[in-house]
Amino acid sequence: MTHLLSIVFCVIAFAFLAVSMDRHQMALFGRELRAGQSRGFRIAGWCGLVLALRFIVGNEGWALGLVAYSGCTSLAAGLVYGGLIAYERLFAA
Repeated sequence: MTHLLSIVFCVIAFAFLAVSMDRHQMALFGRELRAGQSRGFRIAGWCGLVLALRFIVGNEGWALGLVAYSGCTSLAAGLVYGGLIAYERLFAA
């Protein structure tokens, strides 16, 4: 259960980090967001990654927890990246 929760937090966090970038803002919204909004997404993304790290390390310990966290972040980053590619290909004008 902890790994699933951590993967969900990582996916949300990486989605927030992606939305904080100008290129992805143009692809998703058709415009760039204000600097404060981008900063808020960036902060929320990093907080989500730290929260996922806390869940895994709290459950598994530091030795195995960091390895599991690395796997969760890799999977989540791949899912978000693939989702962005699919979105741009399906909804690009």
